[in-house]
Parts: sequence; structure tokens; C-alpha cells
Amino acid sequence: MTEPLTIMFWPESAYGPTNQCIGLAAILQQRGHRIVFAAESSWAGKLAQLGFIEELVDLAEPADGPADEDPGKFWTDFIAETAPEFRKPTISQLQTFIQPTYQALIDGAKYCEPRLREIVARHRPDVIVEDNVVLFPALVCAGAPFVRIVSCSPLEVPGPDVPPPFSGLPSADRSQWAAYRAEFDRTHRAMWSDFNDWVQQQGAAALPDLEFMPRDNAANLYVYPMEADYVAARPLDSTWVRMDSSVRETDADYQVPAQVADRPPYSALIYLSLGSLGGADVELMRRLIDVLGSTEHRFIVSKGPQADRIALPDNMVGEQMLPQTKIIPQVDLVISHGGNNTVTESLHFGKPLVVLPLFWDQYENAQRIDELGFGVRLDTYTFTDDELVGAVDTVLADTALRERMASMGEAIRARDGLRVGADVIERVGREHCAAAE
Repeated sequence: MTEPLTIMFWPESAYGPTNQCIGLAAILQQRGHRIVFAAESSWAGKLAQLGFIEELVDLAEPADGPADEDPGKFWTDFIAETAPEFRKPTISQLQTFIQPTYQALIDGAKYCEPRLREIVARHRPDVIVEDNVVLFPALVCAGAPFVRIVSCSPLEVPGPDVPPPFSGLPSADRSQWAAYRAEFDRTHRAMWSDFNDWVQQQGAAALPDLEFMPRDNAANLYVYPMEADYVAARPLDSTWVRMDSSVRETDADYQVPAQVADRPPYSALIYLSLGSLGGADVELMRRLIDVLGSTEHRFIVSKGPQADRIALPDNMVGEQMLPQTKIIPQVDLVISHGGNNTVTESLHFGKPLVVLPLFWDQYENAQRIDELGFGVRLDTYTFTDDELVGAVDTVLADTALRERMASMGEAIRARDGLRVGADVIERVGREHCAAAE
């Protein structure tokens, strides 16, 4: 009988990366492996209830007073404070949002380094998996193989023939690429140099130039369907494995409420979500609801962390949080912020999108959906009512597109990315154990 592995996950403290890791961990747990989740402290109790070993980690000095019960609140608060930056062009955001976000992640990595080393020493994992955008050196200095997951857009791994990350610039027009890359260098070089020095001081290898995660790992996983991938323009070596999608199987079933399920003469059923972070922008959520509430369509709305401040009209139902992976298969269209989870899940189920990006890789996901004809990208803060309604109606009326998307979804689901990723993690752990015998 093959001995079970101890597999440790360390996701970024946001719903997207954590849910991505939960999906993989659940498969590996079903195979008999012991799963340890190191998780930022606001996730207390949420991972243990799934049967995982939960080790909590603070990313900063804990605040006085009662603990907050909202998982991911660390980043929800950070985003809320910096939301005005999202109205700026992406090249301007490099200094005012992207660099401070990296700095916050780096500060967290430095603060929790001793705690992560303690967790590793206690559990002695056979393989360590990190889904984040900066390295936590304790994880690569543990004597166990390290697996990196890119659950943001694959442009997180840069190359000269693909658009620069975070830019949202088109693939077919390179006219602004050089200026954007120069500004990235100007705004990030000093911070990266300091971080790279600290990483090496902790015993890890130097990082690739102006990158915050290593590439030379036991394995590298990334989540993006083949049909949308950039691999032809930016080839990757054999350590990289594409998970075309990674749709967790732990969400509860969802029955469309009668209020919108049985409501003639309304037509299409649409899912609206700006993600756990974008939903905190109450003004934007209210604007979208006002415009869409005047249409003939029906909506299921993920209201986000400010749900009690968001009222819905009669053609909409919603909650603060919803089992997204059980809703998307039932709708005709997804209106999204362009987070990687929502985009890849929509493609997994063969649904077209209207994308209103807010920050980080959402711009490049929105651009990719638009330039490949899988939906429409709109400007999140300057769209007119007619543009939004027109985009929705145009996509819904495009029968050929919807048939194309449905066929593509079948192909993506057949490739079963969740198990592809679990197989890689398991293989790395088995090889490590065999070599140690």
C-alpha cells in the first residue's frame, strides 16, 4: 500500500487563490493524502471544516480587539482604501497601486517568515504548494519540493512577445509595451532589489530579474484554457503544466429562486459578480444594478462584502456570497470583473462574458476575452447605460458565439484541469519520497 503524502498549501489571503487551492486539496484529500493549509488568520475555521489541517498565519501585527470573522478581510480592507486608483490608466497604477500592493505582500512575507518555518518544521510536508505572487522563502528552504501555482493571468510570467502584466494592452498592438515596461522598471526596481536580497538572505536562490516568484521549481502550474493561452507567443519549459481550468467541487448546489426562475416575460438569465473585492465598491455595484434592473433580463447577483447596502429590483436575486461554480452552468451570460477564477470558470462552462476590470490581472483578462471574441470589454467607470445594455444584448443575440462557447466549454471540461493539477502535485511528492528512500 502506498503511503499517504503530507501536502502543504499556502495561498494568498483572497478568495480566488484560496478557492483554487481548496479545489486541488479536496481531490488530493480524496486520494488519501494529509492536507495542511497554512492560511492567513481571517480564514480561521473555514478550512478545518473541510477536513484540512489548518495552521493560521498573521501577515502583520494583530490588531487589538475581537478577531474579524470575514475570510480575506486583510485584502478587502486594502482594496477599499485604494479603490480610487482603479480609475487611473494602468500605466499610472504602476506607481500608485501595483507597487504598493507588491510592497504590502512583501511586508507580509517578511513578517510571517518565522511562523511559516515553524509550520513546515511541525508537519514536515512531502511537497509544498504556494499560490501567490511573491515568494515566501520558508517554503523553498524546507527541503521539500516546491510547486508554484499561477492562478492569476498567465501574463504573470512575462516574455518579450506578450503584453506586459497588469497593462491590459492588446496582443496585436505593441506600440505602448515599451513605455509600460520602462515605467514598471522605474517604479519597481528598487523594491524588487531589496526583496531579492532578503530572499537570498533567508537561504533561497536569487529571483529572475524583476520577477517576485521563482521559475526553477519542482513544478509550475497555471490556470488558463488552451483556447485563450499565450503559450505560442511565450513558450514555457517542461516544468510548466497548464490546468485549463480548476473548478472546485466543494460548492453547495444552487437552485435558481422562483422569483427569477419563473418570471415571464423576462428572457436571459445572467450572473453578475465583481468578486469579493470589487463588490466592495458599493457605488459601482448600485450603478450596474440600476442599469441592468431596467432591462428585460433576469439576474443572480453576488453582492459582495457590502451586501446590506445593496438593494435589488424585482428582476434580481442575490446574496453576499454565492456558490459560483454551481450558478454559472445555469446562466446564459456572465458579467464579471475579470478575475482569473471567474473568467476560467465561465470558459469552463462555455459562457460568454461582459468584463468590467478593476485592478491587477483583470485588465489583461478583459482584453483577452475581447480580442479573442469570447465577449466584450467595457471601461468600468466610464461606460454609458447604452454601452452596457448594448453589450449584454449583442452577446446574447450572437447565436454563433454562444454555440462556439458551449463547444469550447465541453472541450475544456474534458481536459479536467483540476485533476491534471492534482496529478502533478502528487507526482512531485511521490518522486521526492522515492528519492529519499
